[in-house]
Amino acid sequence: MDQATKSEIELPEGYTPSESEEFMNERQKEYFRRKLKAWKDEILRESRSTLSNLQEDVGTLPDLADRASTETDRALELRARDRQRKLISKIDSALRRIEEGEYGYCEETGEPISLARLDARPVATLSLEAQERHERSERVHRDN
Repeated sequence: MDQATKSEIELPEGYTPSESEEFMNERQKEYFRRKLKAWKDEILRESRSTLSNLQEDVGTLPDLADRASTETDRALELRARDRQRKLISKIDSALRRIEEGEYGYCEETGEPISLARLDARPVATLSLEAQERHERSERVHRDN
């Protein structure tokens, strides 16, 4: 039996992490591992579709306005893909934190990040309070 099969945790159908369980128990880690991997797979599928679209030759479009519009669409698509590339890096980092037992804990305070926040933003590394402090600090520095 290979390592992946051996470590597979059973999750009941419709399982979602609950505050009534021990924080970041094996079930919760498996839930977030699966959520992150599914998100990454979806992004990679979209990227493959984008690549095939970008490889189509726009030089054959006879109308300059059509060609310009297509080039603008491509530039927007490439920007979106760059954001997704950065997101994949964050997903990989979150998966690594799960393996290292650090997932779900605020990088700043060490306190648990709420399950609701992690469910909504599984790559979160800061608790809501720490994130709000960070954003307030950024605004102050930006306004100066």
